[in-house]
Amino acid sequence: MPMKTRYRLFERNTGIFFIQDNISGKQESLRTRDKQAALRLLHARNEAHEQPAINREIAKAYLTVSDPISLTRDWQQVMASVADTKTGNTLERWERAMREKPFDAIRNVKLIDTHADHFLHALKTGTVSTNIFLRRLHNFALDMDWIPKAIIPRKQWPGISFNEKRGITQEEHEKISHIEGNPERRAFYELLWLLGGSQSDVATLQAEDVDWHRHTIAFHRMKTGSVAQLHFGDGVAKVLHSLPKHGPLFPRISKNKESDRAKQFSRSCKRLDITGISLQSYRYAWAERAKTCGYPERFAQQALGHNSAAVHRAYAKKAQVKLPSLEEYEKKIVTVDFPKEKAV
Repeated sequence: MPMKTRYRLFERNTGIFFIQDNISGKQESLRTRDKQAALRLLHARNEAHEQPAINREIAKAYLTVSDPISLTRDWQQVMASVADTKTGNTLERWERAMREKPFDAIRNVKLIDTHADHFLHALKTGTVSTNIFLRRLHNFALDMDWIPKAIIPRKQWPGISFNEKRGITQEEHEKISHIEGNPERRAFYELLWLLGGSQSDVATLQAEDVDWHRHTIAFHRMKTGSVAQLHFGDGVAKVLHSLPKHGPLFPRISKNKESDRAKQFSRSCKRLDITGISLQSYRYAWAERAKTCGYPERFAQQALGHNSAAVHRAYAKKAQVKLPSLEEYEKKIVTVDFPKEKAV
């Protein structure tokens, strides 16, 4: 079946030729009274429009053979496929992100019909989180060969800019602990302060994770699956003695979702008019304290995880260390007076 031409030619009373877009109805002057020249321009416009469409139909034919559902696969199906690769808290975060309103712009759009404008609209109406998860969704489809090329070239994606984060101060931690009437939650905050662990890792600690002989706590990080083994001091020991000796250290808190624990902490902050912090701020605070007191970075990475943003940020520039002056160091130099040689 022949493809309908996009543009048609007509002549005005002035003798100047115009073309009209048969889809939008928009008319445009060709700025010529020469009919042959006008016909050549008309042919060029229609050919420029038809060739991509022809190529598209050819591509569809090939895709149908290699991937039968390629013509019907939409982004909602991709979202579900990515979810199948995740478990636990990671799965919950993914599903929560995919329910966000900005993703409605592409949810039912077929992959083969997706243009950059679809993604740009989602990014414009979304947040930093939209940018992060849309990249992951896009890269998954690209890696699976479900799209022939990138929807948005890598260098053209809007940059990811996070809001400034900070660690909780000792004064803020003490105020929050002071007003917290629940002993279990108060102990939870204290271990976050002393260990710097993620809220999920600390909340799910078991009494069996504690080795009292070596004074260590060992557990698998929920986010990465790597093993963490932390040596603890008297402060942590005091908190652990107040917690159950068998099973979960925090029986109630461990059953709560991350979002529920975060909301409870946020309510405490609002009561005290404290802003700019979350449970994640305990990790930043731990890293900043480690940096300030000269704790080796390799040990901090082992404690919080080698890919921890808290460690990278604190040891890069955030935590301030007071450097002694050169004058002070010069005064510490001990001058050694060598004995005079005896005359022979």
